Amino acid sequence: MGPAAPATGDADPVPNWLTVTLDTIGTTFITLLKALVPPLIFLAVVASIANLREVTGAARLAWKTLLWFGITALISVGVGMAVGAVMNLGANTGLSADAAQAPDKSGTWLDFLTGLVPSNFIGLTASASDDGVKLTFNALQILVISIAVGIATLSVGEKAEPFLAFVRAALEVVQKVLWWVIRLAPIGTIGLIGYAVVDYGWSTIGALGSFVLALYIGLAIVAVVVYPLVLKSNGLGVMDFYRGVWPATQLGFVSRSSLGTMPVTKAVTEKNLGVPAHYASFAVPFGSVSKMDGCAAVYPALAAIFVANFFQVPLGVTDYLLIAFVSVLGSAATAGMTGAVVMLTLTLSTLGLPLAGVGLLMAVDPIVDMGRTALNVTGQALVPAVVSKREGILDEAAYRSRENTAVAG
Repeated sequence: MGPAAPATGDADPVPNWLTVTLDTIGTTFITLLKALVPPLIFLAVVASIANLREVTGAARLAWKTLLWFGITALISVGVGMAVGAVMNLGANTGLSADAAQAPDKSGTWLDFLTGLVPSNFIGLTASASDDGVKLTFNALQILVISIAVGIATLSVGEKAEPFLAFVRAALEVVQKVLWWVIRLAPIGTIGLIGYAVVDYGWSTIGALGSFVLALYIGLAIVAVVVYPLVLKSNGLGVMDFYRGVWPATQLGFVSRSSLGTMPVTKAVTEKNLGVPAHYASFAVPFGSVSKMDGCAAVYPALAAIFVANFFQVPLGVTDYLLIAFVSVLGSAATAGMTGAVVMLTLTLSTLGLPLAGVGLLMAVDPIVDMGRTALNVTGQALVPAVVSKREGILDEAAYRSRENTAVAG
């Protein structure tokens, strides 16, 4: 539908009906997801931290979960850097530097650190314009608030049970509404990709074909080489894992939202992979906002190399170490949302690379974001399975079952 839009009489600056339709469909789908993200972050994180009280050896499980998050992220960013270096991404693209432009929003370490401090309890900000008052939310601030409330709930103990019961009930309601929105994902994806073709044109997208190819090669290496090695080294069957996690992986691909996919990821982690519910209730929601092997590891590594080569900026050993550092520690900047612009600008600004390169890569963002998110949610299920196996709490019969096709709904 995207290629057909210009042929129907697109007149700059007045778009035709097909362009408007594609834009409206894609934008509406993303807007619906974004509307549900603030309550989902708060409820999921508070509930996941509170659930730790029911877990034997909770501190050890939490530490090992974070450790495996870091290990797999570090390997993934290494894969991204290797693929980018081998393919010499960004060199000889045939694009002019005039095609690059700085993004509307960016991230620096100062922005990241100051952004952690909540401006209000619900992490919302309001801005006035000619179109009226617009509310926006800061996912990082909501995450900080949620962690604080979750820890406070644990500290209060029994007196907090009514509040915790409300949080768990509200989470179920929000997840049900979210599932209804997710069912619109195939339609929304058509609109997003179609409008990207109209907005940027096939010439720009075609010139970035090497970047798209490199990204999917990197994602594939992590999915079919790194993850299987991790599974095998921990005594877990590879095909059993992928058969169990597939409903979440495919939904992540079409929805482009780790948080939006979280209910399905949690369901398959428990029912298909045999991870105990009390542990999965912590690991999966927390992973949905901080475990991003696609968006925060493979992608920023490849993108940084692409931008550096495009602007002919040489990268040294220190720069590659910085990419790894930012990718492992800065993944919370993506906060489970669609897209990874903030994470990318955080990486580029740390390396001192031109932020204008982000404008180039945005032309193919809807296409690459599907693969990035699919890997994200796969990794978010992988780590709980590995940690459960190592701790001896995994239901291995459920993990090996050939009937593990559970989905949420």
